[in-house]
Amino acid sequence: MRRLLILAGLALATAAAAAPRDDMAQRVKPCTVCHGPEGRATNDGYFPRIAGKPAGYLHQQLLGFRDGRRQYGPMTALVEHLSDDYLREMADHFAALSLPYPPPQPPQAAPAQLERGRALALQGDPARGLPACAQCHGSALTGVAPAIPGLLGLPRDYLNGQIGLWRLGDRRALAPDCMADIVKRLSPEDIGAVSAWLAAQALPADTRPAAALPAPLPQPCGSVARRGAAE
Repeated sequence: MRRLLILAGLALATAAAAAPRDDMAQRVKPCTVCHGPEGRATNDGYFPRIAGKPAGYLHQQLLGFRDGRRQYGPMTALVEHLSDDYLREMADHFAALSLPYPPPQPPQAAPAQLERGRALALQGDPARGLPACAQCHGSALTGVAPAIPGLLGLPRDYLNGQIGLWRLGDRRALAPDCMADIVKRLSPEDIGAVSAWLAAQALPADTRPAAALPAPLPQPCGSVARRGAAE
């Protein structure tokens, strides 16, 4: 009898071990094919890190792919049938991950270009009505909770690609679309400079988004006003 009980216990343990996981970490495995293990990003240069991004921002991007404000076939196929609540669960999962960042790639620009990028990122260009990146994305450029993304830790190719999509109108946010408006005031040289400088910066010791901005946003952003999320 004791032998039978032991065998039954072993059978139950084996069955439990063989049962597939059904938690959110398992369900978002398809995301990590492109975005890297645990959403850390890869060396590809075109797929951004999603681990540790503000949950509101991630949720808005998932809604954007589902609802057509962002265009990328594989992403749309993954999320087109998912509800708002389920997309929020996915966003919350990746936002909760606190993982180390790799060191940045060496600068890929001349010193003068990098200095121009630094000035645009931290000071803007008031004469042209260009706010600094830091006015929206936080003084440390690590983003602002609950929904403004960080700009550090992103490859130069990805930054150039996303700015280009906004210039072409292929990436959009809720009106008034502040990023689309700002990008129209950037020259190709500005874009190259700011993306090169941002991509070359090491992240601070605390990579978490700031709790709040010290001052109001420099211009209206529709997604912030309507949904609590920045473009």
